[in-house]
Amino acid sequence: MRLSGKKYNYILICLVVTVLASCSTTRHVGPNQYLLNRVSVTTDNSAVKAGELKPYIKQEPNHKTFGIIGLPLFFYNLSGQDTSKWFNRWLRKIGTPPVIYDSTLTIKSQNEIRKALNNKGYINAVVNVDTIAHKKKMKVRYKVTTNKPYHIENISYNIPNTDIEKIIMKDTASLLLKPGILFDRNVLEEERQRISNLLRNNGYYAFNKEYITYTADTSLRNNGVELELNLMPIPVENKNNELIYRKHDIYLINDVYFVTNYNPMSLEQDKRFNVKDTVEYKGYYILYGDKQYLKKEVLINNCFLQPGALFNNRDVDRTYAAFGRLKILKYVNIRFVPVKIGEQDMLNCYILLTEGKGQTISVDVEGTNSAGDLGFALGLTHQHRNIFRGAQTLTTKFRAAYESMSGNLSGIINDNYTELGGEMGITLPEFLFPFIQSSVRKRLRATTEFAVNINYQRRPEYTRVIAGGGWNYKWYTHQNIYRHHLDLVDISYIYLPKTSNDFLNNLPSDNPLLRNSYENHFIMRSSYVFYRSNLNPVVKSNHNIYTLRVAGEIAGNVLYGISKLTKMKQGEYGEYSILGIRYAQYAKFDMDYAYTFVFNERNSLALHAGAGIEIPYGNSEILPFEKRYFSGGANSVRGWSVRTLGPGRYKGINQTIDFMNQCGDIRLDLNAEYRSKLIWKLEMAAFIDAGNIWTIKNYESQPGGQFKINSFYKEIALAYGLGIRFDFNYFLLRFDLGMKAFDPGMPDSKQWVLIKPRFSRDATFHFAVGYPF
Repeated sequence: MRLSGKKYNYILICLVVTVLASCSTTRHVGPNQYLLNRVSVTTDNSAVKAGELKPYIKQEPNHKTFGIIGLPLFFYNLSGQDTSKWFNRWLRKIGTPPVIYDSTLTIKSQNEIRKALNNKGYINAVVNVDTIAHKKKMKVRYKVTTNKPYHIENISYNIPNTDIEKIIMKDTASLLLKPGILFDRNVLEEERQRISNLLRNNGYYAFNKEYITYTADTSLRNNGVELELNLMPIPVENKNNELIYRKHDIYLINDVYFVTNYNPMSLEQDKRFNVKDTVEYKGYYILYGDKQYLKKEVLINNCFLQPGALFNNRDVDRTYAAFGRLKILKYVNIRFVPVKIGEQDMLNCYILLTEGKGQTISVDVEGTNSAGDLGFALGLTHQHRNIFRGAQTLTTKFRAAYESMSGNLSGIINDNYTELGGEMGITLPEFLFPFIQSSVRKRLRATTEFAVNINYQRRPEYTRVIAGGGWNYKWYTHQNIYRHHLDLVDISYIYLPKTSNDFLNNLPSDNPLLRNSYENHFIMRSSYVFYRSNLNPVVKSNHNIYTLRVAGEIAGNVLYGISKLTKMKQGEYGEYSILGIRYAQYAKFDMDYAYTFVFNERNSLALHAGAGIEIPYGNSEILPFEKRYFSGGANSVRGWSVRTLGPGRYKGINQTIDFMNQCGDIRLDLNAEYRSKLIWKLEMAAFIDAGNIWTIKNYESQPGGQFKINSFYKEIALAYGLGIRFDFNYFLLRFDLGMKAFDPGMPDSKQWVLIKPRFSRDATFHFAVGYPF
């Protein structure tokens, strides 16, 4: 008897469920012990979220993948008792042992939750614990009753130093402590730190938050608190060993030293730096070692600490950030040594620098498998991080891509897609632009990049060469939360040396504008991209993560203005040309937003929404092919491979792949992905993708592709799938299997392919580096 595919899947699922169920979760739980199965927290106050109290719980149950299946515990339970066998040791290594319920940790958790509530102003809070034991498994529930909280009724300040008092009271809007707020000790601590930072930014180098104390009277009615903030003077001992107090004084910067050959592993350098050559330049001292790998101008331009200036901790942070941008440096540290010159407190500043790797090479690999059509892309990047001893970075990139094609592709040049490309650019660690003052350049902390590139593409329909160059800037603001990218000018020349006759014949003869999109053309554009994110790529956070990207781009306006002013001759279709080459004119706007809910260190839900629109005008009736949107691929709707979805209901000529027309002017992407860590470096993801592309106009060669407000939602494609990822901290390898769920290109009665899935038709395999969003 031959099993159908559907029956085979049912049997396979049953077998997997049977295996998982047959392995008891309490196999390694001893007598009089209980497996901690579930822990929950409930509160009677909507202002206190249960999730805020989770970090104070000292014992959590075993992790469950997607919150359902305890795979790590499952692998551990598969192991036998004999740990001398390597297989048992391996199973225990990749798995996690059962969490045995510990009553002492429950009591400790109860106390920690109570302390946390007390710190938030709920001094009379009560925390009860319920435990339920059943078949060697234990459930623990923490029930929180907050009762009436304490609030600050009055605030007073005891600041003997009048100079400090003026600084603190100068901006009362920034004060965190105000009458009516909860008596939250976390807010009190934040105010201590804020005042400490404020004073350190105004010359008080030796000040810290420990000099700020509070006196609180909680005996008032209605849970009110009388609060006094005290700023204590500095306690010192005199010659008679008597404790006296002196006021806080401001510090000035004395001398600034750059030590460029600092070795952080050498203890001797803390007392005596290894100096062979000292240079004085513009009031600064540069201590070179054996190798003068950075010019003195680079050191001065990235330093915000000036001799004779008032100490400001913001200038220290800016100096750290400025030197941190120089890729040639591996280590940066700033030290201060107090000195007394007359009656003035001064600081000698030592900026300690360690040279990093001068050159690096990196490799990027991508791969796809769509219905048996294999494809891959390889990227190679070489960087020289100090090409002219000015921390300039010379970057050279090479990219090669290949994808086989199948189906009805008669009359074409070749039956595959090949891409070869190269790029070379130099990045300068400064805002390089005429007539800009040096102080403005220094404050912006921008980089300037000049680049040239060339790209060769051999597609089934034609061969194309793209050459160009650009001038752009990148800079950060608001403590690196905001990121900016400005392409001042970017020039591209697109040349098509070979074109399939069938490809040209498929272009409507009565639509020459569409034909012009696949002829030689010229693009001169400018763009601006704004990023905002709270993501720290170095430190993994347990807080929710968001990323916003907004981009705008215009092209051809300057050339069009020149054409109009000089009254250039127009072509057959009213277009202007430069050196016989038509130039493009359009406007483009894109926005992407991603938000990741981090439930705990092993589970998260990532959401993404993206949209874009491109509008041709003036010298263009249609966008150049390489500027139009495409859908499908590893970072889009993963049920389709790259450039095989849309626009709208369009399915390609004779229901086959049609790269020529499967592009559009409007895009929409909606994605949801649940990520859960499994074992070792392995994590799993389940995702749902939605989206498509559309055209602005009704082009005859793309029937059903035009965006219509009353029907576009019926043309949004849906896909679902599973992914496996290997997280190696520095990079992540991603393998995703996407399945079509709703295909707008199919006839109406067959669009929901989810009902009758067919793996050969609906599955697409993706391989990529990094998360999709």
